[in-house]
Amino acid sequence: MRWAIGIDLGGTGIKAAVIGEERGILADRSVLTDTASGPMGIVAQLAAIVADLYNVASTTLDSADFAGVGLGAPGAVDAEKGVLSYPPNLPGWTVFPLRDELQKMLLEKNGLSIPVFIDNDANVAAFGEAVYGAGREFQDFLMVTLGTGVGGGIVLNRKLYRGPNGTAGEIGFMIIDFEASTLHAGIRGTLESFIGKKGIVDLARRMIKASPSGSSAGLLCGHDYKKLSPRHLCRAARDGDVVALAVWQRIGSLLGIGLANVTALMDIRKFVIGGGIAAAGNLVFVPALDQLRRSTLPSMHEGLELVPAHLGNKAGIYGAAALCFG
Repeated sequence: MRWAIGIDLGGTGIKAAVIGEERGILADRSVLTDTASGPMGIVAQLAAIVADLYNVASTTLDSADFAGVGLGAPGAVDAEKGVLSYPPNLPGWTVFPLRDELQKMLLEKNGLSIPVFIDNDANVAAFGEAVYGAGREFQDFLMVTLGTGVGGGIVLNRKLYRGPNGTAGEIGFMIIDFEASTLHAGIRGTLESFIGKKGIVDLARRMIKASPSGSSAGLLCGHDYKKLSPRHLCRAARDGDVVALAVWQRIGSLLGIGLANVTALMDIRKFVIGGGIAAAGNLVFVPALDQLRRSTLPSMHEGLELVPAHLGNKAGIYGAAALCFG
């Protein structure tokens, strides 16, 4: 059985696991990302995790079946060159040869000469769902991750589509309203600025303030609206709160507009939706699909489908390992 080590590098934490090609997760690790240590400090963290997992796994698995280390990282990734550029949640990073530095440290510090494959974290999550999760039955699909930000990964003919510069699939930077007051990364009216976590909470605060009767979401956060979260809005909506339901209707509709643009441009009809915000389920999925249909031509409706991701926060480590299996 072939096996690999999959790593999901985030601005807050690093998740890693030994993945058997047919058996899934065999051992895993999770640590906080030492962002203060800079690029080489994080490379040292990654090398230590890889060495630990490799040593554990090689006691029961054949090292001849080891396929390598796969790594999903935030930011623009040149997968061919192994270079990570300006990751948004890793302060102090610019353009960094992450693959080569990790391979070098594994060899010099741990005596491990092993291949490393890297890609953008949203691409890796999409690939994980394609190989192991909700996208297994789809030839082509877009995965959208809804959380603090809005990420995307495109799978065409069962392969990742990265674009010539490695930035394809960045649906969060799609412009929904170029005259909007919302700014994200200096760009006005992006999808992420509306339906990322901050955008959802800001919308909810405005709608609660404008409602004569308020919202039960206010009770759930103790009327401290700095603590208001999408989780509070989910609970309130499922209890029938009118304002919370209207918030999710709006968020779902905005997502549907973004997906409609993808369908019109690329003829993609299948969408896998993951990330923490996707826990809202049909509160988002139903209005998103309704808006997707309203915003596309009837000739584009056949086969339109939104499905929840299956792998949760493990999609990244599954997809990273799948990079090694080819």
